Amino acid sequence: MAKTTQLRTYTVRDGLLDEWVQRWKADILPLRLESGFAVGGAWIDREHNQFVWLISYEGPETFEERNAMYWASPARKAMDLDLDDYLVSADERTVEEWY
Repeated sequence: MAKTTQLRTYTVRDGLLDEWVQRWKADILPLRLESGFAVGGAWIDREHNQFVWLISYEGPETFEERNAMYWASPARKAMDLDLDDYLVSADERTVEEWY
């Protein structure tokens, strides 16, 4: 089982950063954790209207397979949360722990 970690940087629509982080913490974070992911931290960059977080998965499926399961889950669909309502862009980079 290889561990995969992604560094995700989201640029949030003007005026929605605080609402976005509240939705992320209340809805996305708990479901990600229930789905077997680990979150290494989350940060707000107010100057650039960005939300940055680390998400990892280490298990029998690949990160991509587990991510697809998360998106297809009834709980995610019931969330009624369209990322396009909040995000201007999303940069997802797979990173390796070095230190």
